Amino acid sequence: MNTSRRITTVAVIAATAAVTMTGCGLKEGLTEKANGHVKTVAYATGAEGKRDQDVRLPDWVSDRATSVTEVIRTTGSERILRFTGGDLPANCVPGAASTQPATLAAEWWPQGQESRTDKVCGEWHVLVKDGAVYGFKPETLVNTRS
Repeated sequence: MNTSRRITTVAVIAATAAVTMTGCGLKEGLTEKANGHVKTVAYATGAEGKRDQDVRLPDWVSDRATSVTEVIRTTGSERILRFTGGDLPANCVPGAASTQPATLAAEWWPQGQESRTDKVCGEWHVLVKDGAVYGFKPETLVNTRS
């Protein structure tokens, strides 16, 4: 195979992968990490994220929330979430910070943020800070393999 044909083949494969990873307008990616599969999603609004049947934002996220970004462990239940706007519902109550550390990471998730949360929304530990809402759902699945 000559060099120009190889370049064309690589370009076609890269373009196909890019289209596949965008998921029909939904910004998402799937990457293999040392600690499991991780999926990242982003939505313009909470309402848009709640319509995504594959991911389903938690009910406590306001439909009016904006700039919603979530990192999800696809092999477990751990999640980290960030959005702006929208009020927390009444069922989000003051509560203790998570004692379980986050193993997920994102550039928008300050390291140790889960230990600063001061509200609980169901299974989520939540912090509202500087106009942004940060949520952490700890891993609840137990690995029985040794």
